[in-house]
Amino acid sequence: MTRSTGPARLSPALRAPAATRADALPAGAWWLWALGLATAASRTTNPLLLGLLVGVAGYVVAARRTDAPWARSYGAFIKLGLFVVAARLVFSVFLGSPVPGTHALFTVPEVPLPDWAPGVRIGGRVTAEQVVFALYEGAKLATLLICIGAANSLANPARLLKSLPGALYEVGVAVVVAMTFAPNMVADVARLRTARRLRGRPTGGVRAVLQIGLPVLESALERSVAVAASMDARGYGRTAQVPPAVRRTTHVLTLGGLLGVCAGTYGLLAAQGAVHGLPLLLAGLVAAGAGLRLGGRRSVRTRYRPDRWGVRAWLVAGSGGAVAAAMVWAGAADPEALRPGVLPLTPPVLPLWPAAAVLIGLLPAAVAPLPLSSSDSKERA
Repeated sequence: MTRSTGPARLSPALRAPAATRADALPAGAWWLWALGLATAASRTTNPLLLGLLVGVAGYVVAARRTDAPWARSYGAFIKLGLFVVAARLVFSVFLGSPVPGTHALFTVPEVPLPDWAPGVRIGGRVTAEQVVFALYEGAKLATLLICIGAANSLANPARLLKSLPGALYEVGVAVVVAMTFAPNMVADVARLRTARRLRGRPTGGVRAVLQIGLPVLESALERSVAVAASMDARGYGRTAQVPPAVRRTTHVLTLGGLLGVCAGTYGLLAAQGAVHGLPLLLAGLVAAGAGLRLGGRRSVRTRYRPDRWGVRAWLVAGSGGAVAAAMVWAGAADPEALRPGVLPLTPPVLPLWPAAAVLIGLLPAAVAPLPLSSSDSKERA
């Protein structure tokens, strides 16, 4: 298989090998990388930085995704992001915005509202500041969705389920099935549209959508029944006998740890509780981890070929964490660069250090194992 020129320039220790079942990157590494990019996107409304984050995620997806059905959903997330931007803009135009402005673009007929709805309006004057603010906020949310879509396209849901603690196995199955439904539905729609195109039938319009929707829902139902049957055949749902004291201790540690994580996260976000936020967050993580470990005794399942976190997995996960940490630091050091103002209306400027930090997210395109096509996988098998 021909390798790209980028990884070939690295040292032999870091040169990306061809992915196999044994050395494939753990799904958790891809999710940590994508969540790091999403965290960085949540700290800025600068469209230049958001576009750079989308470009980094798209390049890594293009370089390292496989040809599996669940890996083809990245385009759907991009379309969803564009829809979010358009919807945010439409809501701003027709429902108003808290941002005042002086540069009027046009006026929408306003609907009079009763006195008990102060501050709410439908229609009215639309300003350039209002439109730009809506575009900034919509672009931030769209970038978050696209980063999550990158993880959904790169991480194998089955391998992600295998990496979860035993206490979260039941919840993990539900989450993985939910995450797998959207990519499989996108693949079914693409397959049916291709079949209709080959038969000379239209693929657009309301009638075509209705004719495609029924086979897609039927396929989803059949897949759900097949998954339920396979889980039942493998003994899913069997639990071991645990003493009541251990079960109560597990519940207390897990719930208390999760509450500590929530309180610590709120403390880190709020200026008044920043001093107590980090200790609460760390204590919550320790308590929740202990509760999950005790809860894992109820699960009698075994793991076949568990994923191993090697150097490449830590590099991929660490690159996303580095992007998030750099963006958080940049937001505290120079918040105006990450959040360009609209009053007065000024063009955004690309800050050099945050932009350079975002480029760290390209590291998985160099160190992650090269994906194999279906033909290569069959030859190796």
